[in-house]
Amino acid sequence: MPNNQEAPAQFAAPRNTAIMALADTRSTEAALPVGGPFPSGDVKGDESGPATVAPGGGQVPARGKVSSLFAYVRGHSLPYLTGLVCLLLSAVVLLLPSAYVVESAGPTQDVLGESKSRDVISLTGARSHKDSGKLLLLTVNAAGTPDYPVPNMAALLAWLDPHQQITPSEAVFPVGQSSEEYTREARGQMSSSQKAASKAALAYASKELGLDTAHVKVSLHLEDIGGPSAGMMYSLGIIDMLTPQEESGGRTIAGTGTIDPKGKVGAIGGIQLKMLGAKRDGASWFLAPKANCKEVVGHVPSGLRDVEVSNLDEAYRSLVAIGQGKGEGLPHCTQS
Repeated sequence: MPNNQEAPAQFAAPRNTAIMALADTRSTEAALPVGGPFPSGDVKGDESGPATVAPGGGQVPARGKVSSLFAYVRGHSLPYLTGLVCLLLSAVVLLLPSAYVVESAGPTQDVLGESKSRDVISLTGARSHKDSGKLLLLTVNAAGTPDYPVPNMAALLAWLDPHQQITPSEAVFPVGQSSEEYTREARGQMSSSQKAASKAALAYASKELGLDTAHVKVSLHLEDIGGPSAGMMYSLGIIDMLTPQEESGGRTIAGTGTIDPKGKVGAIGGIQLKMLGAKRDGASWFLAPKANCKEVVGHVPSGLRDVEVSNLDEAYRSLVAIGQGKGEGLPHCTQS
């Protein structure tokens, strides 16, 4: 999947709805037949065609408007008229539905915090430890679903905006897939990602940190977000809550990447937009999947430090190093 393409993408997927008020213009003209009799003060048609009564009682021949149009055309040059037609056609085209999805940086969520008055991560069977820092998962907003396409004007403006991206609709939504089907699929991917993240985190805490996780159960609560790309941050959040130390050191650290039950971190979509969201919401560090590093290089916002990771062990050790103020030696993303 591409989020916000793959995401997590923000749901309900942003449905830009344009409301147009249409004026109901009713003619005050009344057609009169040729001949008489006519009421005093009214006008009558001539023999060349019907006449109409204008609001002020003046005569407006039915052919007058057509004659005025021809006069307007004859009074202007061909280049002028050609330009006018092109302008009108351009306006029509800009209002037509676009074949592109407009993507932008979506909201972030601290996995150590709350969402809608509920803990994002809840543990049973073990003590849950607090951390004064933040671990941000990242999302991408996508506007322009199959049921609610954006106009070409919006796609053009997004193309000109360095903080937005446009993607062909078929690259995000398979042909024939409805918005509801896409949302259902993305939420299913999020659910699978949460299960894999829990399994990987508990296994790592047991094997690498020596914690007893045999009776630990993890519940993850997060609505309106879909896709598998929050897996790594979920795993880091679970491990952080299982340990008494503050791995973040009170810092705001963002990251993205899928994860499988064995702890492998995988590529995601929209990483450049996610870095913008991380910087916007106060993060100074960004954990990036190694598989996405070619997209990261040259696009890291000023004030945000990227760190390359390929598995949960590297991600956790990076988190600890950052929290201890020893993150400068961590590897950057490279083109190789």
